[in-house]
Order: sequence, then C-alpha cells, then structure tokens
Amino acid sequence: MYVTHGSNVGLVRSNNEDSYICLEPYAFAVADGMGGHAAGEVASKLLIEEAEQELRHKGESGCSKELLKDIIVRANNIILQKASADKRLAGMGTTASMVYVHDKKIIWAHIGDSRIYFLHDGRLVQITTDHSLVDMWVKNGTITAEEALHHPQKNILTRAVGVDQSIEVDTGEFSAESGDMLLLSTDGLTNMVADEDINKILLDKNIKAKADCLINKAVENGGIDNVTAIVVEF
Repeated sequence: MYVTHGSNVGLVRSNNEDSYICLEPYAFAVADGMGGHAAGEVASKLLIEEAEQELRHKGESGCSKELLKDIIVRANNIILQKASADKRLAGMGTTASMVYVHDKKIIWAHIGDSRIYFLHDGRLVQITTDHSLVDMWVKNGTITAEEALHHPQKNILTRAVGVDQSIEVDTGEFSAESGDMLLLSTDGLTNMVADEDINKILLDKNIKAKADCLINKAVENGGIDNVTAIVVEF
C-alpha cells in the first residue's frame, strides 16, 4: 500500500475548515466543516478527533460498518453539545467520509458531500452519494447533472453531522485488488476538478504524489474552497 495525502486552504478562504486523518495502513477519513467564523473548523476537528481516538484504539484488528456509523453518531452528539454550550459555535456542522481497510476489504461510512471514490480496472467510480439539495434535484429530474455542476445552491446539504439530533449515515463495503486505488476528498477538489481529470491523474504512473497533484490542480483551477485529498494505492 502506498498513501499520499494533503490539505490546502485554497485561494479564497482565510482558514482551513477541512480536517482529515491517515492511520496507515488501515483507517482514513476526511471532514469538511461548515458554519460562521471558525465554527466549521471546530466541527470538523471534533469529528476527526473522535474518529482517530476510536480507530487508533481499534487498530488493525478489524472493524464493522456499525462501528464507523457509531463514530459519526457520537461525533454528532459531541458537536451538538459543544454548539449548545458556546453560542459562537451555533449552527456549525461537518461532512464525514471514512474508510477502514482490512485484508483488502474496504468498509466505509459517509454523510454530506465529501466523497469516496474507487478506481478499478482504470475506471473511477464514486462510491458515496452527495447529500445535497442539487443532487436530490438531479435524482428527481428537477435539474440536469450538467446544470447541477454550477448551480448557485450546489453547497446546500440535506444531511450533515452536528445539525440534527438524529442523523442518517450511509455505509457499505467492497473488496480491493492489487492496482486499485481509493480517493477520499472534500468538495474543494471535486467542485474544481472534473472526474475525468481526476481519473487521468490517478492513472499517471509518473505522478508519485497523487494527492498533492490533485490538490494543486484544484488550486490552479480557482481554489475557491479548502481542498483535501487522500489517495490509497493498493
């Protein structure tokens, strides 16, 4: 396994509200915070801290979809309690996308519009679903996928961590083979770099620091948001 990762504040924002962890070779997660002032940064860090504590304790002994879901639910409660105790943090929340790798079996959990991609046989597939208003509109035929790419309400989420007492977390699992890749990223990457360009960068054998290359491409294309990427090569 070969892992590259990084995060960049971008060209517009003054602080980085993305957080992530790489517990090689078994656990990886990204979180994109939202909220006024530094509240989004607080929310994403709280989620990642909870994930890191639980996953470090679990180690490489194995994991389940239920455990990953429970981590996100606990983080939801922690963020809500923190926001309730400090009015400056009211309204904060975060996305969450995490994977656990054991014997090339990949278990994942997700909420929000950060993404998990899987590259197999040279083809990039988005594993997660964006929990966003425009994605819902695309599914029910209100707008087209092309219109969604630049829709002014693109960043409005229908699900996030730290917003409601009860949350719905997507989970799943699949297997990886030698030569396959995983990509975890915040929307600062996927809003600025098309999937076909992401695919080309991942497949380019001359690029060793693939995460850095993806992040740099997003910044070159405008960098209007924080950008975080983790690339896991099997």
